[in-house]
Amino acid sequence: MTQHLTIVDHPLVQHKLTLMREKETSTAVFRQLLREISQLLAYEVTRELPMTPREIETPLQKMDAPVLAGRKLALISILRAGNGLLDGMLELIPSARVGFVGLYRDEETLQPVKYYFKVPENLAERLVIVVDPMLATGNSSAAAVQMLKDAGATNIRFLCLLAAPEGVARMKEAHPDVPVVTASLDERLNEKGYILPGLGDAGDRMFGTR
Repeated sequence: MTQHLTIVDHPLVQHKLTLMREKETSTAVFRQLLREISQLLAYEVTRELPMTPREIETPLQKMDAPVLAGRKLALISILRAGNGLLDGMLELIPSARVGFVGLYRDEETLQPVKYYFKVPENLAERLVIVVDPMLATGNSSAAAVQMLKDAGATNIRFLCLLAAPEGVARMKEAHPDVPVVTASLDERLNEKGYILPGLGDAGDRMFGTR
């Protein structure tokens, strides 16, 4: 991936995103839509995975067929809302290694505070895909990516459902080498750092909390 921001405008992605935005959408439906849309986004973020030929035998003959090359990729969820994207992607890529970064946002400073970090080994040899539904201020996302770089990761992509211009700019400033893939670039952030028009708090809507 060469461009910093990719917006996945596939009709199925946009349709499901509209249903997720609606405030009347139930927790169960929201959760199911998130799982479905994550698989569609996963197709885009993994589009350029390296391949290598392997000899196999079909019912009719032998052939050289393409398979994924290198170490299993790593999916890194930014807790807790990232788990909604993670679950759907694991159905598509069940062999992926999984890690978790726990960050919460200080509501006064809007700065990220780390409380958990557990990631797979050999990150330097893996494609690392960081997942979090919302790229809002970009502070938590940039901090999580920096932690992964400090742990050895060199090939990182960031996958989110919604992005704000402020978050995209923050990520580009902090990590110009990390492509961002999203379903929508929304208008702006409000005074509390929430994306507008957005869909509310993704974690609360996914888990039925407030």
